[in-house]
Amino acid sequence: MEEIVNRVANSKLKTFDLEEIYPDGKRVLFDIKDWLFQELILKEVDFRAYVKNHDWSKYKNCFVAITCSVDAIIPSWAFMLVAAELNPYANKVVIGNLELLETVLYQELLEFIDYKEFTDVPVIIKGCGEKPIPNAAYSLLITKLQPIAKSIMFGEACSTVPIFKAKK
Repeated sequence: MEEIVNRVANSKLKTFDLEEIYPDGKRVLFDIKDWLFQELILKEVDFRAYVKNHDWSKYKNCFVAITCSVDAIIPSWAFMLVAAELNPYANKVVIGNLELLETVLYQELLEFIDYKEFTDVPVIIKGCGEKPIPNAAYSLLITKLQPIAKSIMFGEACSTVPIFKAKK
């Protein structure tokens, strides 16, 4: 009987799993619509009172995206005021939605990775996970790997989609 050889395990193939660098912590969408008069108009005196009296400590170690989910004209300073109060408590604050928050987190994380082990080898970027990896994170990763990898594929070792192959 022939011995079964795991060619994937014996290859130079490297896997990059974005879930492995996913930062743990609660994600919060902070919607300022409730602080608007009739969810439509920002009254500065009232808005500043809400900001002053809010318990910001409940966002300790959270990742927060500040948004306004209603169609109202909100001055930039209002978002900045909320961000200034969140910054001492939250791990990260962005003005936008949760997808933008995840994108910003990955943008920062991918800057601090040593990519040497991916030089001149085929790379699989793992997909189909449990965590909310934004599409932009995959694009950011491609920009890091493409100049150095021999090839880039997406998926799992048993079924990959080719993305890039370096010219010889």
